[in-house]
Amino acid sequence: MKVKLGQAVKMFFGNSSLEMVYFEAISNALDAESTKINIEISIDAQNRPETFEVKISDNGLGFDDSRYAKFSNLFDVEESSHKGLGRLVYLCYFDEIIVKSIFSKNKERRFTFSQQFEEEKFELSNIPDTPNGTSLLMKSYTLQKIAKSEYITPKDIKSRILEEFYSRLFQYKKNGKTIEISIKSKVDKREYEEVLSSDEIPSMLFVEIESTLSLYDRFQLYYSIEEVNASETSLISAVSVDNRTFKVELIADENIPTGYKMVFLLFSDYFIGKVDASRQNLTLTKPELKEVQRIFRKKVTSLIEEKIPRIKTNNAKIKENLVNRYPHLNGYFDIDNIGYIKRNDILKNAQDEFFKAQKEILDAHHLTDEQFEKSLEISARALTEYILFRQLTIEKLKNSTSKDSEADLHKLIATKGKDGKFEKTNLVKDIYKNNSWLLDDKYMTYEIILSDREMTELVEHLVKGEEIQKDIDRPDFAFVFSNNPREDKPFDVVIVELKKRGLDLYNNLKTINQLENRARNLMKYYNNKIQRIWYYGIIEFNSEVELALSSDFTELYSTGKLYYNEKDVAISLNPKKTVPVGVFMWDIDAIVNDANARNSTFLNFIKSKFATQ
Repeated sequence: MKVKLGQAVKMFFGNSSLEMVYFEAISNALDAESTKINIEISIDAQNRPETFEVKISDNGLGFDDSRYAKFSNLFDVEESSHKGLGRLVYLCYFDEIIVKSIFSKNKERRFTFSQQFEEEKFELSNIPDTPNGTSLLMKSYTLQKIAKSEYITPKDIKSRILEEFYSRLFQYKKNGKTIEISIKSKVDKREYEEVLSSDEIPSMLFVEIESTLSLYDRFQLYYSIEEVNASETSLISAVSVDNRTFKVELIADENIPTGYKMVFLLFSDYFIGKVDASRQNLTLTKPELKEVQRIFRKKVTSLIEEKIPRIKTNNAKIKENLVNRYPHLNGYFDIDNIGYIKRNDILKNAQDEFFKAQKEILDAHHLTDEQFEKSLEISARALTEYILFRQLTIEKLKNSTSKDSEADLHKLIATKGKDGKFEKTNLVKDIYKNNSWLLDDKYMTYEIILSDREMTELVEHLVKGEEIQKDIDRPDFAFVFSNNPREDKPFDVVIVELKKRGLDLYNNLKTINQLENRARNLMKYYNNKIQRIWYYGIIEFNSEVELALSSDFTELYSTGKLYYNEKDVAISLNPKKTVPVGVFMWDIDAIVNDANARNSTFLNFIKSKFATQ
């Protein structure tokens, strides 16, 4: 052989897998007109790869002079469907392959295939009349481990051989030729066996597919849709290339109809030779592969819907669910593939198309009438996306339990601590990190929001330039809104204390004392541009909490429970000075219900508009 085998192995089979050893041996045996192939695997244990051996034998024509000459020279092939390289994969896994081959019924050729292989080194002898055939004994495993147990398990090997050679076995069956492949393994003295026969291939129906890929080559689809037990559900969808089968994903695993065994094989002369030298990858261009997948899937899905009518009904329900859940993407969904490709992929592709449309409008220097209309539509969709995000946040808060920490609830309203400062100038950037609208949409007119930040920082914003005392106390939320403190206009301040669900009465009512302390520290600035200060305690209400609040608090209107009390809070002793402070105690479920009522109005309106598209 005129090529350095070690270098060739690395070049062509650097990303191979052990199962390719079986595939190549079977392919060569079938090329040699074999009808029976035996694979025998032996290993003491999976963690003892040094004991791993494989023997593959067949009843083919054997290595006569012509076949041996071709074996001895890489790339020596008679047609483009052969690559002349497959045998190199043996050397990826074994140091030596001992070959015994009988041909012409009375001649035997013996040689060892290794990285030191030389064409001239073989033994040829005459023997009594014996059936033709070849055996390959693969020894001295080269790797440190067997990567997967599936590589030595007959049941898994059978499945993979079927996937790899389905189209070839189908053609044999169609031509009345029976092929039998026996797979035996002996692992740690336990024996396993499987047999694969071309007789197992189902009878198939035939249909032609139209394509723009080629004016001359026909595309023929053979298929079988067979009802089976739920446990036997399976799908094979592949193109036949040079007598090998290459999987083409048409239906995601999550969408394969339960209780059906389906096979779809696409044949065409267009695919001849369109695979790389190692037979691991198709060499179709991306546009070619995309078109193959499109025409293949289109026909397959129509056949499935014809044979299994419930699929069409189910897909209509999936589409309805997607449109209801994501109305802003209606019109961008790949309708033909809903229910077949992954739901997440349907969403991602629709989102990508939406973003592409947005970018097209934003990049336009001048809008035509058509682009202007489109810009209005895209703006509506963008707003819908935000409304849907709000609804998701509401649902998370609604489904919170006593197992959720106060920090978990806090983060639903706004990120906290280091990233918990929001200013009006960054509103668009922060729109998905600041959910103060949960409390009231008016708080989205904020100038500044501080989430779990020190009181000192808040006061610095309120009385810029004045000397203040450091206060490391951290209210959960502090809102400055209605006007900018840096301008000579009055503004409002809101202080919020939040408690997790499931607390006892003492810890819930402690919120009132916390709010009074906040008031004591802030009210001294009340007449210095602050026109109103609002104090909210958010807790989980129960009958015990309501009974305790009813003594001093008055219940206010809300879709849930909201109590209010105004009391005098002392802010200095000498002279003694008190100011009235209003405190709201708010049930967390009331916040959820109020926010949901507000958001649902927008959501229902938007859905009604998109439903007409």
